[in-house]
Amino acid sequence: MISVDHLVVEADDVTLLPATTITCDAGEALVVRGHNGAGKSTLLRVLAGLRAPTRGTVTIGGAPVARRDPAFRRRVAAMIGLPPTASDLTVWDHVRLVAATWSADRDTAEARAAEALDALGLEALLRRFPHELSTGQQQLVGLTLATARPFEVLLLDEPEQRLDQERTALVGDLLARRRDDGAALVVATHSDLLTERIADRVVDLGALR
Repeated sequence: MISVDHLVVEADDVTLLPATTITCDAGEALVVRGHNGAGKSTLLRVLAGLRAPTRGTVTIGGAPVARRDPAFRRRVAAMIGLPPTASDLTVWDHVRLVAATWSADRDTAEARAAEALDALGLEALLRRFPHELSTGQQQLVGLTLATARPFEVLLLDEPEQRLDQERTALVGDLLARRRDDGAALVVATHSDLLTERIADRVVDLGALR
């Protein structure tokens, strides 16, 4: 599903990502480890179409990365940093809106939104506004927004940020289910708990430098 061949990202003569070659199949979770600055976020941003590579090739589903291609956007979901939110929409409004954007009908959208919220234990927050949430709750809502829609590829940058061990375990359970449903996951994380829960393979970008 994902093929990265000798990918290099540079900026102002600084190497943000050294030559990296990886693959990730459908139904597989690839965990990316490495110290801060090793290139984890840069790799994910290239896969998500948010940054162009300096050298090398990247394909997803056999096609080049292209955010303006509707087929690419339907295939790839990502959370790289907290997503923007609207101050006058509740948690339920946000999640339902994302689900409705990618669903064929209202009933399917609402069922998908409810399932995503339930998976991370957010039922009690449905009527809250973004500014009423703790940082950990904001992180969980962001993850819900990324997973409330259909996707074939899921890209996550340190999804354990701001979360305690109990919530990190919930995230691990959710990601394991999405992997088992056939999605390809690329997850950058410092969490041993999350790595043990979901990883089929681990690549350490720090070892490439």
